[in-house]
Amino acid sequence: MIVSIILPLVPLMLHAQGHAGHGASPAPAVVGKPKAAAPQTKAPSQGQQPEQAVQEAPQVEIAPELQQRIGVKTVAVAVKPFQKTIRTVGRIEIDERNQATVNTKIEGWIEKLYVDYTGRYVKKGEPLAEIFSPELLATQQEFINTKKWAGKQTIPTTQAGHDHGVKEDTPEPVSVMKQMLEKDATVTLEAARQRLRLWDISEKQIKRIEETGQPVRTLTLYSPVSGYITQKMAIQGMKVMPGEKLFDVADLSHIWIVADIYEYELSAVRVGQPVKITLSYFPGQEWASRIDFIYPVFSSETRTAKVRLTLPNPGGALKPQMFTNVEIRIDMGRKLMIPDSAVMDTGKGQVVYVDRGNGFFEPREIRTGLRADGAVEVLRGLKVGEKVASSANFLIDSEAQLKGVRPLSNPK
Repeated sequence: MIVSIILPLVPLMLHAQGHAGHGASPAPAVVGKPKAAAPQTKAPSQGQQPEQAVQEAPQVEIAPELQQRIGVKTVAVAVKPFQKTIRTVGRIEIDERNQATVNTKIEGWIEKLYVDYTGRYVKKGEPLAEIFSPELLATQQEFINTKKWAGKQTIPTTQAGHDHGVKEDTPEPVSVMKQMLEKDATVTLEAARQRLRLWDISEKQIKRIEETGQPVRTLTLYSPVSGYITQKMAIQGMKVMPGEKLFDVADLSHIWIVADIYEYELSAVRVGQPVKITLSYFPGQEWASRIDFIYPVFSSETRTAKVRLTLPNPGGALKPQMFTNVEIRIDMGRKLMIPDSAVMDTGKGQVVYVDRGNGFFEPREIRTGLRADGAVEVLRGLKVGEKVASSANFLIDSEAQLKGVRPLSNPK
């Protein structure tokens, strides 16, 4: 009877004891109260991490016999030399530094044409055409007359000596007017000679005009460089105006190859990198060159930038507007590498399956870098020596999805 009265009062006594302070005596243990739940509700002390907080890596089990049947292969993560190969198409262009144009600075008519078709090879200094110009003929005649007039104004040299105040006799007294005429004749003659030079009359032709006293009827145009006539606008008998282009001459002993590089590959391209060039026109033959210029303009239509290569063309076999295959091999140093087939793109990140041994595979998110030649650079998530599934990993991923195995968060 007493026990039945005391038992209902125990909770009230415990509640009162909790407010009594530290000096109160502990309540007696109650028989029948379970104590198994105490460790679960007890909070961990400060500075102590519970063992349950450590998250274990998820794993999926694939029996060795099943791995053999589905063709699972693994490869070790290793640091290897990384080379990136860029393959693109180039186009042969004329070296702009070896191009020249031929025009005239006077008005006239083409009286004789030495080069009468496009594509002909000419040497430097070879005549291209002769132009008859009434204005040029009149200027030459003025030069000849000025030369004769200047010769008539030449006077004997006066010699004046000062020896103790005694003045030597001179052949003839010279007036101030005659000295001025002689000076004017010299200036006029030089001005006429300079005008002929500006009209591309050579010094040899000017000297011949002075010696013979006969004007040159036509002006001969000469090729400024050795090369091929790539454009010919001159026609026999046509009238030409000052500045009108008559011929384009190109030296094809060296040619340019202009290639397009896509935007995502442009960061790896540098001036001086070696390049291998092949043409379908010459099967089995290769040419070696280097990148000598990267154009500063980017094409918004093709999303490419142009690079330029220079190639010798001694026999003229490489012709402008031919297409070429360009291969640029870039040494990127040593990188942590895995096969490209080992990486699965989930849309949110890249996942690999790490072989943990005894038939267990761990799905792990990684961060990748450069890709080239079937390999991919690993920036985060893997270490040297770990093995990853390189084939049939999509079957492993299917098994993991069925069992609800998900990789841990992407490494930072």
